[in-house]
Amino acid sequence: MYTQYFGFKEIPFSIAPNPHFLYMSERHKEALAHLSYGLGETGGFVLLTGEVGTGKTTVSRCLLEQLGEDTQVAFILNPALSAFELLATICDELKIRYRKTGATLKTLTDKISQKLLKNHENQINTILIIDEAQHLQAEVLEQLRLLTNLETHTKKLMQVILIGQPELQQLLQRQDLRQLAQRITARYHLLPLTKAEVGHYIEHRLAVVGCQQKLFTDSAISSIHRLSNGIPRLINLLCDRALLGAYAQGKQLVDKKMVNIAAREALGAERQVKPWWQHNAFRIIIFVMVLIAMVVIGAQLGQQAIENPVVTNSTQQGQGTAQTVTVDSNSNRDLSKAAIKLFAAWRVILDENITEPCQVSQTYLLACHWFKGNVTALKRMGYPAVMQFVDQQGRVFYGNLIGVQSDQLLIEFAKGKQAVTNSWLAQNWQGGALIFWQAPSLNGEFVEQIDASSDLMLIQWLEDNLAIKQQRPKRMIESFDQLLVNQLQQFQQSQGIVVSSFANVQTVMYLANQSALGMPVFINQ
Repeated sequence: MYTQYFGFKEIPFSIAPNPHFLYMSERHKEALAHLSYGLGETGGFVLLTGEVGTGKTTVSRCLLEQLGEDTQVAFILNPALSAFELLATICDELKIRYRKTGATLKTLTDKISQKLLKNHENQINTILIIDEAQHLQAEVLEQLRLLTNLETHTKKLMQVILIGQPELQQLLQRQDLRQLAQRITARYHLLPLTKAEVGHYIEHRLAVVGCQQKLFTDSAISSIHRLSNGIPRLINLLCDRALLGAYAQGKQLVDKKMVNIAAREALGAERQVKPWWQHNAFRIIIFVMVLIAMVVIGAQLGQQAIENPVVTNSTQQGQGTAQTVTVDSNSNRDLSKAAIKLFAAWRVILDENITEPCQVSQTYLLACHWFKGNVTALKRMGYPAVMQFVDQQGRVFYGNLIGVQSDQLLIEFAKGKQAVTNSWLAQNWQGGALIFWQAPSLNGEFVEQIDASSDLMLIQWLEDNLAIKQQRPKRMIESFDQLLVNQLQQFQQSQGIVVSSFANVQTVMYLANQSALGMPVFINQ
């Protein structure tokens, strides 16, 4: 409708995966490199996850284009299959002839094994790609693992690429699937586009249809990034509807107001722009202001002088000496720089000044938590964090907690990493820290507490993660029953958390911190 108005050769923002519009961001290129590396290895499984619409299918199609004629690919788009149906589909994709009537799991497995051996003899690689793999049943995944048991002395005869949403990560954490998880040779979690990449993405698609002029204002692009969370499919929906609105109003430039109207029409109430006072970020800012005010008042009432932190060095310790280094608080006053480092720990690379880190974190599906507690609790949580300190003049400065070294917190300041003593922390740290974490979600909202009134899906999440931490079999939950309460309280007691009949934010954060895909490295030496 608006193509002639703007002089487009075709619609630029269709949600159909048209390879003509292929845009490979740095994240997509990195994902492709991980997949290519995994296939170059001798292992059996490669894993690619990402939220709906982030471009997983785009990456897989690019991978297929790179494969040579010496590779035979079986591509399964609908994995909601039984183990028998999966094997039959693999046979169909690999052009294996078998009797439709009377076929069994054994006969299909034998047919596939013969095909794999024949391909190997002819120096042909065999790859199985399964999209939407989060829908695979556990027994089907186990059948896949058994298929990859066929191998030579140097490599597996079939390599499997699993592509799915983040729920696939949780599925592979199941105790009964641990053998499969150990065979994954390459993993990558595809994150949404950054604000800068959203602008490049829009320019790219407009250029493909022959448009070289600027059609979106900078504020419009910022709104598109915020409303879409950087997800390409949602970007297409917003841009398409916004261009339609500009056409209807007879305008040549899309502004922020048009984007907000497009969001209400295309994305529904869930993505509508909220008044500023209703945003979680505003509530967090108020909390931070109160926290800073308390710190400043405490400093003015007579805070002691700052003690120099001790940098521990293994060579020097072996000689019986220790080197003392003074923190230059003036070079560590920028919260934005510290927050950018924290984002980098989560593999989110930002090149812009950050004034509201908690609002930005939501864009990348990370919950934001302002920790208030002691050193022991912070160590146990095991999350990278931005710690807030106060110098002898009562001025705030920051450092990035990156791990624990010899039972001391290992903190990265502007001039390097330092392991600081508990006595230094006692005088210069008021117990505040900023933490990002992967909270469970329901209907697009982060969930920080789970109790008897919570949705059954969240209660099952609690059971599943407790089972992993307690190294016991998971069970299917029908309610927040007494057995779950008992197991929850045992976990809380073992971790030094206040024992209660529900999972508070500290408990949920402990449980969410699994050594799974996407978690940042927390040094523990």
